[in-house]
Amino acid sequence: MRRPLTMTQLNQLPGDDWRTALGEVVGLPEWIDVVAAARPYADRARLLSLAEREVLALRPEQVRAALADHPRIGAATAPGSQAAGEQSGVDSADAALLERLRAGNLAYEARFGLIYLVCAAGRTGPEMLADLTERLDNEPDAEILVTRRELAAIARKRLERVVIP
Repeated sequence: MRRPLTMTQLNQLPGDDWRTALGEVVGLPEWIDVVAAARPYADRARLLSLAEREVLALRPEQVRAALADHPRIGAATAPGSQAAGEQSGVDSADAALLERLRAGNLAYEARFGLIYLVCAAGRTGPEMLADLTERLDNEPDAEILVTRRELAAIARKRLERVVIP
């Protein structure tokens, strides 16, 4: 879904097209099913609320599955991809920062068994590195909650780009 839609356009979009667009927001079939089945949406706020609520209700194994298509913070991303835009605060020319993010990502994955996820939009590379480092001290059960909240924030931001206010 490249161009923003009005609520009327979104509600009239063919079901398969809307499901494809939702897959670019959160790549989890169960989440897509629930959000897609709620059409027609009364307004943008209700859509955003539903999308967030459903991410926050995901079980830990669903959160892990939803992370499968997210690139690591600081890793190369496809030019023009959502992740590239969202992670634009990471200076790809800062080799020292990229190495620290790489090492932090590996330590995070070893500790928690999932990739480090943060709503990167508007955040700098050093801010994300500080967040990653701080989160390494979390207990696994607490960290899955933090990750779920970050995924919900990402879903909201992505949907805000899809639907015109």
